Amino acid sequence: MRHRKIGRHFNRSNTHRNLMFYNMINSLICNEIIKTTLIKAKELRTIIEPIITIAKHNSISNKRLLRSKLNNKKNILKLFNIIGPQFKNRLGGYTRIIKCGFRIGDKAPMAYIELIGRKIIIKNNKIK
Repeated sequence: MRHRKIGRHFNRSNTHRNLMFYNMINSLICNEIIKTTLIKAKELRTIIEPIITIAKHNSISNKRLLRSKLNNKKNILKLFNIIGPQFKNRLGGYTRIIKCGFRIGDKAPMAYIELIGRKIIIKNNKIK
């Protein structure tokens, strides 16, 4: 029976999968946009959105809770000082997934996942 088995496994162990997603979360908070496979982006959205909801309320217990998960001091400060107040009046849907074709080697569907309200920077005709 498959009771309480939520989420995709990606053919990885539990610890490897958790570390992969927390590295992706740190990259997303730092850069505000990352490129990954479509399936990983959909799974990442279910992890990052509760983290941003916690960061909307600036308290010491919320900071300690996210510190135990993220373990990156700069990203935690950015979450509570910039990203949390930015989404203060929004009830959910903090991320956007944009499909961007297929990977060259194995034709895996690729996608960008970004935070909504991100400032777009154009340098040398490339969007960052």
